[in-house]
Amino acid sequence: MPGPTSDSRIYLLDPAERQVSVGGPAVVGPDGSREELPPGVYRAIQHVIEAMRAGLAVKVTPLRLELPIDEAADAIGIGRDDLRASVADGALPFRSTEYVDWVRLADVIAWDNKRREKRNAALQDLLDEEPWDEPGPGEQQS
Repeated sequence: MPGPTSDSRIYLLDPAERQVSVGGPAVVGPDGSREELPPGVYRAIQHVIEAMRAGLAVKVTPLRLELPIDEAADAIGIGRDDLRASVADGALPFRSTEYVDWVRLADVIAWDNKRREKRNAALQDLLDEEPWDEPGPGEQQS
């Protein structure tokens, strides 16, 4: 099912974004109890609600802030070899231990967002191009 409810997203709050404000977003329980939420958490909950109302299942998985490269690739939905190649090319900082190369989740999300923006801009450039005015093979010029 295409649309905003079926896309996979990662929600990550910076320390400053974890604050709540009185009268801001909240979850209200059946007993009337109110749990104040940071705005970013509210957006995540909205995403879950939209998906479930559309009849989809939802998986909520807490992620560490630093992940092995393979887990980071799985989290953003790209091939492990693709992310490893980008890390090797210097697109993302990493640290190595004896057996594992680690990347920060925030860095991976920022890199993935830039990659998607570039791809979308390139596609838009193609869509914005003027069609060729020259006749193709077998066509006559008018």
